Amino acid sequence: MITDSEILRFAQDDRHALGVVPFADVVRGAFTATIERMKKIISTSDAPAAVGPYSQAVRVGSTIYCAGQIPLDPKTGQIVAGGIDVQTRRVLDNITAVLKAEGLTFENIAKMTIFLVDLADFQTVNEIYGSYFKQAPPARSTVQVAALPKGARVEIDAIAVAGNEGSSSEVAADTSG
Repeated sequence: MITDSEILRFAQDDRHALGVVPFADVVRGAFTATIERMKKIISTSDAPAAVGPYSQAVRVGSTIYCAGQIPLDPKTGQIVAGGIDVQTRRVLDNITAVLKAEGLTFENIAKMTIFLVDLADFQTVNEIYGSYFKQAPPARSTVQVAALPKGARVEIDAIAVAGNEGSSSEVAADTSG
């Protein structure tokens, strides 16, 4: 079997001999173009603008990857005043706005990750978080981190799936005994 390095070496030798673009570069360029056509950037003024070189969300196929949201007020770009309860609601409202820009709701979320500066805030965050889901909450991870941007106490990201109108939101259970 020919390895990738052998193909690249052959392509480089061939380029010099024949004056053509290496096969590896052609394949890499085609792949990049395919990915770019499949990727849709999602942006809304109803959620805070990104505070770095990233998008509010990206859609690839039916999957929407929402960047982590911190408790920024979309109008001022500043952290909202108040405790962990206020910050958590602002974060979840920001995620709501990003999903709404793509015609989705919290029912479309498959996975979330919560980042907390202090795990002592877990119960409060958990209660507020739970109020945003009417049924069948998504998979979730919660981790403690040393710090978050702009001094936030909570950050949450989400992965949602669009176009699952025909799917069921029933909960499966292991009944094997």
